[in-house]
Amino acid sequence: MKDNSELFSTTDLALTCALSLTVPIDSIDRSDPKKVQFRFIRTNYLEDIVNNYWNNNLKVSPQEYFNQIKVIKTRIYGGD
Repeated sequence: MKDNSELFSTTDLALTCALSLTVPIDSIDRSDPKKVQFRFIRTNYLEDIVNNYWNNNLKVSPQEYFNQIKVIKTRIYGGD
């Protein structure tokens, strides 16, 4: 099991979709019945994406992003 300092966690669907376009999801925590928490391995690359996302500097393909939303929702509601 990975140490929490090695992981980046978020419940934000939009951020999860943006990250998962280029960074694999390490795990999904469903322990809170109201929120799903997505975990990614923390790297400098991941931190750059997160910063660019929050600074509104991240550029992604609209079609890829929309398709990724469907993939993530399937993982949320499909239990994978």
